[in-house]
Amino acid sequence: MQFWVRKIFSTALFHSHALIGSSRSSPASTRWFIKVVCTFCTRHSQSLNFFDTDYFRENLNPSVAFGVVHHISNTLNNPGLAFSFFSYSRLTLKLIHLRPTFDLLLRSLCQVGFHDSAQVVYEYMRTDGFLPSNSVLELVVSSFANAGKFRTVEEILIAKAVICNEKETVDSYVYNNFLSMLMDINQIDEAVAFFRGHVLRLKSFCPDTCSFNVMMRGMCRMNRVDKAFEFFEVMRRFGCYPDRVTYNTLINGLCRVDKMDRAKELLREVKTQPGVSPNVVTYTSVISGYCKLGKMDVAVALFDEMINDGVNPNLFTFNAIIDGFGKKAEVASAMKMYERMVSSGFSPDVVTFTSLIDGYCRLGELGQGLKLWDEMNEKKVPPSVFTFSILISALCRVNWLNEARDLLRQLNQMKGIVPPPFVYNPILDGFCKAGAVDEANAIFVEMEAKGCVHDKMTFTILILGHCMKGRMYEAVGLYDKMLSMGCAPDNVTISSLISCLRKAGMACKANEIEQKASDSMHLGSSSSGRTTTVGNNMNVIIAT
Repeated sequence: MQFWVRKIFSTALFHSHALIGSSRSSPASTRWFIKVVCTFCTRHSQSLNFFDTDYFRENLNPSVAFGVVHHISNTLNNPGLAFSFFSYSRLTLKLIHLRPTFDLLLRSLCQVGFHDSAQVVYEYMRTDGFLPSNSVLELVVSSFANAGKFRTVEEILIAKAVICNEKETVDSYVYNNFLSMLMDINQIDEAVAFFRGHVLRLKSFCPDTCSFNVMMRGMCRMNRVDKAFEFFEVMRRFGCYPDRVTYNTLINGLCRVDKMDRAKELLREVKTQPGVSPNVVTYTSVISGYCKLGKMDVAVALFDEMINDGVNPNLFTFNAIIDGFGKKAEVASAMKMYERMVSSGFSPDVVTFTSLIDGYCRLGELGQGLKLWDEMNEKKVPPSVFTFSILISALCRVNWLNEARDLLRQLNQMKGIVPPPFVYNPILDGFCKAGAVDEANAIFVEMEAKGCVHDKMTFTILILGHCMKGRMYEAVGLYDKMLSMGCAPDNVTISSLISCLRKAGMACKANEIEQKASDSMHLGSSSSGRTTTVGNNMNVIIAT
């Protein structure tokens, strides 16, 4: 034993004789002894075997051990070392730790992400007849779930429920949070299995209305509204009654799958329920659903009903109606709702401007759309990808390709945004039809540099564009790249390329592509018993 260790050890014997000679030690001597133990731990963190002495066996009691774990974990900020001391004292010194020690160590280990060590502590805790308190249980469940240890979380919750008697229940917030986390990462079936198999069966689990709301929300997000209604029907058997969140969740789910009549019926039902009344979210969900279907008369009637019922619309309500009118190119009605929105004290956001710009562009009034674009910039409202997409498409339709190109450059300069292919495709098509294939190729390269993955339409536009210019080798190269990226060409792309190759005197290459395409299509359709013939009668004019 090193000199300094012997000295500390001797001093510990002197200062702690009260611990040995009396069953009651002074607080000062206990604190001093805890510091001695912590010093040994930090100096000999690689091996704690020096604790295997009669002296430490006699004086290291559960209270002292708690103090050591607390000091190392919190003061020294070393939960890993605290865990090593805990494990050694339990396994080698056979020390039975207090429940607060388990709780403290579980909390500390979870906070730093030492989930494997935390799981060991939990197993020791369970073996010793303890389970985490509800506050610690909440942290453990959340931490383990975030780490992907879902099975362990289920075991912890089930063990807690089994040990609890009927007078003590598992805090519903804990498993509601777990179920919600499963829903958020689309582990829907796992959440349903745990809820039905354990939460609804074990008496110590007492699901509340929030529990059922979580399940219904998950079902509706996956468009499984019928399953959501199964939970709605069964919740009353557990003494749970639907609240506003319940109805809003179901109404929103119905609107997502375009079951608007049922959603409207449920809205009427909410209005008859005692203690529950529709709010702006309820109405906006139904209004938005009808707007997406283009049923603007029904949407406006609900908007008026909403106001008559004393429910004030919010920005989302106005935007839904403005967008609905914009999609139908009913710009006059959209502008009236816009003016009403502004007079109600709301400032237009990117959704408002984008919907109005879309409406004017659909109506063919590009100039008005560009005026709104300027107003949007003056008001410092940042445009979205969809705003750019709408204007770029509209500019391309009237062959203002350079203006569309300028907008595309602005979009590409925005950091953190990867425009999807549908933004690029109209301008690619415009330049190809104008014969400016090199400019289209430059945009194609920009797409790749920006991280945009080309889709079938992108390749089809470029292949046909190169064919029209008689640049057949480049067209074939694009076709090969399309296949190598796993992007399946459609019949139009294949037929057009084959036709152009034959017109350009490249019959062998045309036959090769036709044969491979035919074989691929036969393979793809064999399971359905159908075959597709590749045609070659597309009339694409190529340069000679």
